[in-house]
Amino acid sequence: MGIGRRKLTVHIVTIAVTASPFMTIAQSNEDSQCALICTPEFKVEPQITLENLFFRPRVEDLGDGATTSITRQDRESVFELAIVMGIPTEIPRIGFTVETILSPFGETDLNPFTGATGAVFSSTATRDNGIELEFEVNFDWLTADQTGGWIASHFDVVDKFSPAERPTDTSLYTHKLNFELDMAFLIFHWLPENTWLKNVELEGSLDYVATGLPSAGDIVGGQRYLDDASRWSFSLLAVLPLAPLFP
Repeated sequence: MGIGRRKLTVHIVTIAVTASPFMTIAQSNEDSQCALICTPEFKVEPQITLENLFFRPRVEDLGDGATTSITRQDRESVFELAIVMGIPTEIPRIGFTVETILSPFGETDLNPFTGATGAVFSSTATRDNGIELEFEVNFDWLTADQTGGWIASHFDVVDKFSPAERPTDTSLYTHKLNFELDMAFLIFHWLPENTWLKNVELEGSLDYVATGLPSAGDIVGGQRYLDDASRWSFSLLAVLPLAPLFP
């Protein structure tokens, strides 16, 4: 098992160990009462993320060293799938979230674990369905109770554990500070209680990654950044409850 895989495995085990006390506390409170930490909620969130939202940085393709060209990075949309554990608390308007995020259809030119390129397999690219982890503190500044059950919003401070992006990084995965502003629309709120669809949400998420991204002058993948990498992205997602089915 490679170093990167061992680190990722250790991190996932850490999540399970960290979450186990929460589960024990929740199970010891089978009624509606909570002892600080309440019963976790599990959800799946398919989402489309638009990267380089407000600004597309200029990059210089270094090529073979003899000739160079300057372009702007594309404004790309990426499909992602998040498996989410939400942890409510007895602290007013504060909760925690742990997310595992997958990119099922991602591609890369170089496999970071084996060093192989797509050409080895007579393919133009290698699937890049790497895993990202997020650990969030959620601050609910607008609740559904304030809007008749139709709209809710929260601000999140996030520890994002994802593939390294700076040439000075010494790990395959690095921690990044991320801020999110999420606005949820409970579009099926009008349905009767104990209807699964009633709890499905359509959500928009504006993200700002504060650390860990390439800066002007960094050389990544044969390209020199002439501007700082764009820190903004926007995601449109559906929130689908898994357990409990009827929160």
